[in-house]
Amino acid sequence: MSSTSAPDIASLLSLDPYLSPFKSHLDTLYSNYQQTRDRILSLSPSLEEFARSYRDFGIQIQTDNSVRCKEWAPNLARLHLAGDFNHWNKSEYGLERKESGIWELVIQPDEEGHCKIPVGSDLRYFCEDKQGNKFDRISPWARYVTQGSRIYLNEVFLPSPQFEWGYKSPTPPRVLYIYESHVGICTPEPKISSYVEFADTVIPRIAKLGYNTVQLMAVMEHAYYASFGYQVTSFFAPSSRFGPPDTLKYLIDTAHKHGMLVLLDLVHSHASNNTTDGLNSFDGSDSHYFLSGPAGKHDQWNSRIFDYTNTDTLKFLLSNLEYWVSEFKFDGFRFDGVTSMLYHHHGVNYSFSGDYNEYFNEYLNQGAVNYMMLANEYLHTKYPNIVTIAEDVSGFPGLCRPVHEGGVGFDYRLAMSTPDLWIKLLKESTTDAEWNVGNIVHTLNNRRYKEKNIAYVESHDQALVGDKSIAFWLMDQEMYTNMSVLSDLTPRIERGIALHKVLRLLTFGLGGEGILTFMGNEFGHPEWLDFPREGNGESYHYCRRQYNLADDELLRYKFLERFDGAILTAERDYKWLDRGNGYIYLAHESDKVIVFERGDLCFAFNLHWESFQGYRTQVKTPGKYKVVLNSDAEQFGGQNRVDLSTEYFSYTEGDKFYISTYLPSRTALVFQLCD
Repeated sequence: MSSTSAPDIASLLSLDPYLSPFKSHLDTLYSNYQQTRDRILSLSPSLEEFARSYRDFGIQIQTDNSVRCKEWAPNLARLHLAGDFNHWNKSEYGLERKESGIWELVIQPDEEGHCKIPVGSDLRYFCEDKQGNKFDRISPWARYVTQGSRIYLNEVFLPSPQFEWGYKSPTPPRVLYIYESHVGICTPEPKISSYVEFADTVIPRIAKLGYNTVQLMAVMEHAYYASFGYQVTSFFAPSSRFGPPDTLKYLIDTAHKHGMLVLLDLVHSHASNNTTDGLNSFDGSDSHYFLSGPAGKHDQWNSRIFDYTNTDTLKFLLSNLEYWVSEFKFDGFRFDGVTSMLYHHHGVNYSFSGDYNEYFNEYLNQGAVNYMMLANEYLHTKYPNIVTIAEDVSGFPGLCRPVHEGGVGFDYRLAMSTPDLWIKLLKESTTDAEWNVGNIVHTLNNRRYKEKNIAYVESHDQALVGDKSIAFWLMDQEMYTNMSVLSDLTPRIERGIALHKVLRLLTFGLGGEGILTFMGNEFGHPEWLDFPREGNGESYHYCRRQYNLADDELLRYKFLERFDGAILTAERDYKWLDRGNGYIYLAHESDKVIVFERGDLCFAFNLHWESFQGYRTQVKTPGKYKVVLNSDAEQFGGQNRVDLSTEYFSYTEGDKFYISTYLPSRTALVFQLCD
């Protein structure tokens, strides 16, 4: 069968001419996408109807108080529903097998018209497969599950009351300032925090700082808390650890009240290997929603890999997207593990050098690519304001270009090389003299043309046990003893506070078209993250965010938080993130000075341990300049070595323009043309 080109593939090829030799691969991907879409439309009146299957499947209470059960389980011979409502009688309510592996049951209301399954009932399916094996499961479509013990979950039948939304989703901002968050760790107390606590304490705080987007991790239910939410067991259930589903709606409504978008950290790259409380082997088979055999197992994550070519799997995943948007009003998704989805090798023990042959070969998972194209096209067509972000470390070309161009359709990709850069520098360098500013600039500015990136210094990945926050890499044990303003400013703390600010502004100034902060890192949260588990005595000590540190006027954390807010204010006022890549004027190795232009601003960074007087700093336009952001200001914990009233007049050398500046050590300055 001949392949069909995407309607606007010429646009993609003009943006990235290196793709031209691989046009046939792009044509095959687009043709497969079209065939998948056509196959779905041959079975359903529309993609929207197909994606609304969550309203039909699972255990649903009807308007007449009857209960309808519907499941897809082709390998089952018998399927029964039982719970405390019928004293766990496993034979009373059997589902009837229909065509194509569908099972259905309707439980009529009692004589008085009441539902026979009271609110709050515990339910499970009791199954027998075609091989005679007996086991119990929860519905793949369960909307609320609770922990019966540390690992295993019971399904709870809990029809949600009608939540009254108070606020509409805000219009997407010009650029994203994302606050990456985990609800359970949002307070200083060593406990599991709630959706309500996050809504009432964190959202007002970060809105005041200037963040316009919240990215929520670990919302999709996961039996093992220490998995950080990445071993999902129930895809349609908001985690009950943090409160009932309506309290998640309250959180999202509160965010919308403050003008903030809310993104869901979505895990469609794999599923938990659990059976009793998970999606795995629901019908007793090795496949069901997953690939069978070794291809269906992710050895490194000990999890299951979806079969993205299976129509019922696509129904499940697309319905999951629709469910979170229509029922909870999420404004978009951060797709986790996209690299694992893109390739059959999952990126494990595979190094990407940028050679396009590494992308287009027998390892490319065309089914997964087709699913992501379908998901993005569906979401952006039905919800024009939706935001989708891809977590991909491979640099797959066209990932953030529209489907009609032959791209995969994401809006943004995470700039994952940047945090790796900073961690590597801090881990491996014995002195600041070893820092290669040319490599720093190249890493920050190296991204695919017209594919937007989210820049970040560190995310949750860098905070996990085995690693530590950037602040802790910089200041280490002295954060326990020398962060008080009443104590002497030691060389290590002085350097750490200065570089923490410089690295954040440098990354946010040059590294992308949006920015991201993991909760607490805006004020230099110390230590690392470690969830309660057997290996640490079930401790919550490192499983919390100590916002009290930034609120304490006697501690130096307040300076870092203030500077973070100042960066957001400066970007909002001067708008550089959506003005294309920065133009590099200087990356001086021995001086450790970086100068670049972006938007209407000139950024100058001195990473050196010495200051420079009268430093020749190139600018784009002749005229008078002033400093609009100074990391060395006293309010940011600096030494106040820059006089903000100073005016900088340009001079000409050849066909270039310069200003003469004082660049204090380990300081970042941002200049604006004012005349």
